[in-house]
Amino acid sequence: MKTEHEGDRPGINRRTLLARTGAVAAGLAVGPVLGGIQPARAASWRVPGEETPHKRTWMAWPSSYTIWGNTLSRIQADIAKLAKEVAKYEPVVMCADGSSAASQARSMCGPTVSVISSIPVSDCWMRDTGPLFRVDGAGGLDSFGLNFNAWGENATTFYGLPYSAYSKDRVLAGRVAAHVGTPFANASVVGEGGGIEYDGDGTLMATESCWLNSNRNPGKSRSQIEAELLSRFGATKMIWLPGVTGQDVTDGHIDGTARYIRPGVVMVQLAGAVRPDVWTANARAIHDVLVNATDARGRRLQVLTIEGPDVLPRVSAGKQADFLSSYMNWTVTNQAVITTQFGDTAKDQAARTAIAAAYGRPVVQLNLDNLYGNGGGGAHCVTMQEPNR
Repeated sequence: MKTEHEGDRPGINRRTLLARTGAVAAGLAVGPVLGGIQPARAASWRVPGEETPHKRTWMAWPSSYTIWGNTLSRIQADIAKLAKEVAKYEPVVMCADGSSAASQARSMCGPTVSVISSIPVSDCWMRDTGPLFRVDGAGGLDSFGLNFNAWGENATTFYGLPYSAYSKDRVLAGRVAAHVGTPFANASVVGEGGGIEYDGDGTLMATESCWLNSNRNPGKSRSQIEAELLSRFGATKMIWLPGVTGQDVTDGHIDGTARYIRPGVVMVQLAGAVRPDVWTANARAIHDVLVNATDARGRRLQVLTIEGPDVLPRVSAGKQADFLSSYMNWTVTNQAVITTQFGDTAKDQAARTAIAAAYGRPVVQLNLDNLYGNGGGGAHCVTMQEPNR
C-alpha cells in the first residue's frame, strides 16, 4: 500500500505479506491475557452453527484515521454496503464510536440498520473482537470472549500502529454482552473468532498457526489450548489444521480457506491463479487433512471444494498478491449467504452456484474490493451473529 505521502496510509491490511514489512516472527510482541477469566461452563452450553437461526447480526463502524488513513472512506462505503445487504434478511446492530461516527454510519447505512453509539469501538472486525454467544437448549443465552490482542500485537509489529489503536476492541466483547444482557466470561486463551470454525454439533477446526503461537498463547501446550476451546464452544473434538505464520496479520485464519456448511459438511477453497504459492500449498494441505477426518459424531467429513479466482481485473498487478481473493469469507444470514465477487466471471459464477447448492439458500455477491483489498478481510470478518435462543 502507499504511504501517507503517496495518498494512502498503510492501514490494517490483514493480508499484507510480512516480508514487505521486514518483520520476523521472533519480533512479535506478546500481549497479556485480559482479566475476568472464569471456569468454562458445562458442555450443555454450545456455540450453535452459523447456519442456524439468528436473532441479529452485530457489526462495528470504522472511524479511526489512525488505523485507516486515507482509505477510511472507502472501507466505510463497503461496510455500509454489506450492512444494508445483511439487513434485508435479519436485523443489524452497528456499533459506532461516539455520536459523530454514529451520525455518519446512519447516513451511509440508511434506516434499515440500527446504529448505536453507546459501545465504543476501535475498528470494524467484529468477528475477531465481539463475543461468541452460546445457547443451552432451554432458552438460555450466555457469551464469552477470546481476549483479542490485535492479532498477537501484529497490528503494531506489521504496521507500527500504537497499542492504543485497538484499546476499545480489546474489551469490546464484554461490552456487547452487557448491552445484550447476557452473562459473559473471558476464556483462558487468546485468539479471534475468525481463527476457529465450529459446527454446533461437537466439532471444531482451527489452524495451529493462530492458536499455537507465542504472540497469543505463550507457554500453553496444544492440549491446554484445545481443552479450553472445546469447553468454551461446548464441543468434544478439535481438528487441527496446518496454517501460515507470519504471512498476514491473522497468522492464517481458517475462515478464508475452510468453512462449515453444516455438521458433517465443510467447504474448502483451493487457490486460484492469483494466490501466492504459500497460500496455494496451505489450502491443499488443509483439504488433505479434512478429507481424512471424522467429526465428534464419528462421521467422515464430506469435503466440498471451490476454486479461487484466476484473475482480478479490478485490482492492479502490484496489489494482487496481498488481496484476500477468498469466496469463503462469506456471512450467513437467516435467508441468504452474502459473499463477494471479483470480476472473474466464470469463477464468480461457479462459486455462487456451489455455495448456493451447499446451503440451499440464495447467494448474494457484492463488490467489496476495498474491504478485501485495503482491509484484507471480508464479510465474515466484520460480522458476528447472535443466535436465537
